[in-house]
This record gives sequence, structure tokens and C-alpha cells, in this order.
Amino acid sequence: MEQKESTHDSSDESSVAEVSGPTQADRFFFDNNGYLILEGFLKEDHVNALTEALLRVVARRRELEEKGIPHTGQTNISGERSARILYILDDDPLFLEMLDWPPIMPYVTGLLNQLPHHHSSDAFAEYGSDQLGRGMGWHIDGHDKGYRDLGTPIPLLQLKIGYYLNDMTTPGQGNIAVVPGSHKASYNPDAEDVKRPDLFPGAIQICAPPGAAILFHNALWHSAGPFTNPDGRRLLLYYAYEQPWMVGSHQHWGYPKDFYNNRLAPEQRKLFHGFLFDPPEVRWG
Repeated sequence: MEQKESTHDSSDESSVAEVSGPTQADRFFFDNNGYLILEGFLKEDHVNALTEALLRVVARRRELEEKGIPHTGQTNISGERSARILYILDDDPLFLEMLDWPPIMPYVTGLLNQLPHHHSSDAFAEYGSDQLGRGMGWHIDGHDKGYRDLGTPIPLLQLKIGYYLNDMTTPGQGNIAVVPGSHKASYNPDAEDVKRPDLFPGAIQICAPPGAAILFHNALWHSAGPFTNPDGRRLLLYYAYEQPWMVGSHQHWGYPKDFYNNRLAPEQRKLFHGFLFDPPEVRWG
């Protein structure tokens, strides 16, 4: 099942750089559904550059992992061509640039917090030839069982953003699947439904063109969707942001010291805890 009509299309605006953040309609939709789609958010040349970087980085990461060579982050190989890579900020300058890419930050500050922190970064390059027949992996995000101990509804502690780099306007190629409104649920899905290899009632696949962005709440039930098209592929970058008082993100101390001290721009440094730097930055958050 494809997504309901729920997108904010910025492709007709003169420049995505002029996007000033969520509209009232965006806020209403996000609050009620737990996610928001921004179509036309990345320009074509930007998508192409990010795609080239992703394929290059995945090839390098796969080689390092296969040879047992230590490297920053985590590389999960699945099949002949597919992989998920985590901690991507230091793999390519384009990936680091996306950490505080100006058009997205008004959405992060507008929906999450005026002083957000980086939580995590990862990317997928998956192909139907490797992934046909795989099951679903329904979950909510967050430590401590998805912050369930805080009660329901689980608060917005993390905002996750996925950037579509290939055409995923048709289902069946690993499209992100979500259960709209489930971030407010007081109950978990039925245990048998979660085990199904396809979508259970109420779940939808998010079908969108290259350059689209999806923003979603940490408590939204979601999963990578099924691969039914052997020629399909899923090229996706993920960035997540969290409340500034949180200290649960491994990526706040998972990079080498040189990354924190020498490769972050001044505005990017504010997305990390001050104790990471040498000397430490004494500041709130």
C-alpha cells in the first residue's frame, strides 16, 4: 500500500535553501501521524553527488569489513552488493555537510529543540537481488526499550531524517514502512502481526521520488519494507537528532579525536557535547 496524500512539496519553490521550516500544516500532520514527507527537498545534482559518494563509501567499507581492517563505525554486509553503514560523518565531506545542512535545520529546531544535538548517522545501499524474501523488522527507536519506561505517549526525544537518493515511487524495493499515528499508541502491535513478512493492517509503504526527505518521531513504529522487485534498490541516508540534555548517543564519542577537534565547523560543534573536545568546551548542552 502506498502512502496517503500527506506530503509537503518544496519542488515548486524558487530554492530549497529558502525553506524556513515546518508550516502549520506540517506541524499538524507530524503531530498526528508521527512523520512528514518533504518532496523535492534535495536538488537533482545534490542527489547525484550524494549517490556517487554513497556507492563509493559502501564499496570501501565493504572491502575493509571483508578484510577485517578496523575502521570507524559499523559495516553490516548483506548479500553480494548490499550493506548498511553506521557512523558516516567522517566517510565523505558531503556526508558531514548534511549534518547541519541549512534547509533541514529549521525543521529540526522547529519540531525538536532550538538547540538540538546529533544522535546518529547511517546509510543503506540495498538491492533486490540480495534482499528478496527478507522479513520485516518492526521497531521504535531509542535506548531502554525505546524509552517505554517513560510511559505513553512516548515523548519526542529523537527526530530521524531519511533522504531518498533513488526513485522509490513504487513499492516493493525496501521502502520505509510506517504505521501512521503509532507514536501515540498505548499498546504494542499484535505479536503475530509483527512477525508477518508483509505489511499488517494500518501499515503503509512510503513511496517517494529521489530528493525526498522523511522526518519521523522516535516512537513511530517503522521498518524497512519488503523487497518484491529483484531489480529494485534502496539508497538512503539517515541522520537523527536528539534533545541536547541527552547523553545516550554512542556517536558522540565514537569518532577519532581529530574529527572532533579539526573537522567540525563551529556550528557543527554545537551539535555535540562540549566534553568531547580538547580542551573541553564549557557550555550548556
